[in-house]
Amino acid sequence: MTTKISWGWRIALLYIGFVVMIIALVGLSVSQKIDLVSDDYYAMELVHQQKIDKIARAAALPEGVTWKVENEYLEVVFPASFKQKVVTGKIMLYCPSDNRKDLSLPLKLDGEMTQRIPRSTIRSGRYHLQVDWVANDAAYWNEGIVNL
Repeated sequence: MTTKISWGWRIALLYIGFVVMIIALVGLSVSQKIDLVSDDYYAMELVHQQKIDKIARAAALPEGVTWKVENEYLEVVFPASFKQKVVTGKIMLYCPSDNRKDLSLPLKLDGEMTQRIPRSTIRSGRYHLQVDWVANDAAYWNEGIVNL
């Protein structure tokens, strides 16, 4: 003997299933961690044209800032043509997947125009390397991707 479910019960089960699915999706979306690029993104947007100008100045240089990942260091190398000039600025490592990994360091170049950042101070992951620097009252911006 088979029992049949009436059409009224089928509709009720369909609605109950739909409500359970919506509640589950809302619960999942609320628990999702979302990182912004910056907490002060509005202020950064206001100075965006200045960043565009810095990028253009850096692209016009005959030799640019380069970086390489070594066994113990992340090396950021500045153009040798700036050796006799005062170079200031900062290096930022932005991790898109987890803002707790972000790192910002002041620029401290050695005699070879290189800054070595110990890999022990950087957690492993994929980073956007951003170099904001000033030399001879001209501001420059270089950026790229680094996998550590």
